[in-house]
Amino acid sequence: MQVAQQLQDRRGTSLHHDEHWNSMSAEQKMALYNLHRFGYRLLFVRHLPSGPLAIIAQQNQLSSIDSHGNVNHNPSIRLRDQ
Repeated sequence: MQVAQQLQDRRGTSLHHDEHWNSMSAEQKMALYNLHRFGYRLLFVRHLPSGPLAIIAQQNQLSSIDSHGNVNHNPSIRLRDQ
């Protein structure tokens, strides 16, 4: 089962992929575009005081992209259990 299918928004409803994509900065979109060829996909975007934080995955390996387009391949992210 894919991680993306397991994730839901905290309100209990899943947001459509386009809603997450549209909330990303241009720098985040470019970084994800460059990683897409390696199998990375967008899971969701969290809105933080520092700007949007995109959570992406390659199989079960999580990474993040900050609002400036900087990729962190070892983020300290903990997903809730379903």
